[in-house]
Amino acid sequence: MKIKKILNNNAAVVNDHGEEKIVIGSAIAFQKGKNDIIDPTQIEKVFVMEDPAQYSHLQEMLRTLPEEEIAVSQEIIAFAERELGVTFQEHIHIALTDHLSFALERIGKGMSIRNTLLEEIRILYPREFQIGLQAKHMIRERLQVIIPEDEVGYIAMHIHTAWKNAGSRSKGQEKTAMIRDIAEGVGQAAGVVLDRRSANYERLLTQLENMLQTDESGHLHNELNAELVIIAKKNFAEAYAQARRIGDLVEEDYGYLFTDSQLVVIAMEINRVSSRLGMLQS
Repeated sequence: MKIKKILNNNAAVVNDHGEEKIVIGSAIAFQKGKNDIIDPTQIEKVFVMEDPAQYSHLQEMLRTLPEEEIAVSQEIIAFAERELGVTFQEHIHIALTDHLSFALERIGKGMSIRNTLLEEIRILYPREFQIGLQAKHMIRERLQVIIPEDEVGYIAMHIHTAWKNAGSRSKGQEKTAMIRDIAEGVGQAAGVVLDRRSANYERLLTQLENMLQTDESGHLHNELNAELVIIAKKNFAEAYAQARRIGDLVEEDYGYLFTDSQLVVIAMEINRVSSRLGMLQS
């Protein structure tokens, strides 16, 4: 591999048998110049130009962002891949590095970081959240910056999206926000105030996430038996009507249409929250 352009001490654009690539590795381009040979044993990550726009964005980031920020981002990604036993798609290297740099800039300016989905992320994605906590430790050790737990949640969300290969980060965040809104609707229908750090709230979120899970073809994993749905609609008529109202709001806000089975699950959760938590708060 011959160097075509040095991006920083740890990254360079190379010519590999006529194919242009970006290679990353500790001090891989230190004291080197154009046409120098890269030692393949120093290469830690290789990026091939599949999406020209992303490829150019990555070059620009590697050229302009502080090397220590890029290094800690790559360290976080490598740690997450080891912990989860996966290899992420290349986009995570751009998305997380970009996000982390912007977050560090805001923290440096004393700007507050608020993550309204923090508790939902903590409950729904515990493995990713633990990786986010490790990322917090890495950032403190490498950059001497203490990030807030809200930012831990954002990092966890990036890792979750990369792990599940669910498309853009915004889709993962939208699902989390939808689950939160359904949970809030359940609490309002039940006439109770839900403690977002309680075991009851954790159980509710878990039930709602299970209700939304689909297979690769988009079919729901946990549809209830048709006879059970008919019986539940009759036995929980009031709660089912409240679930329908929640469903209408979710369809309006997120474009998601619940099945009868899902509405019954929500109705049963309204009934459970009302009967159990209502007694505790009365």
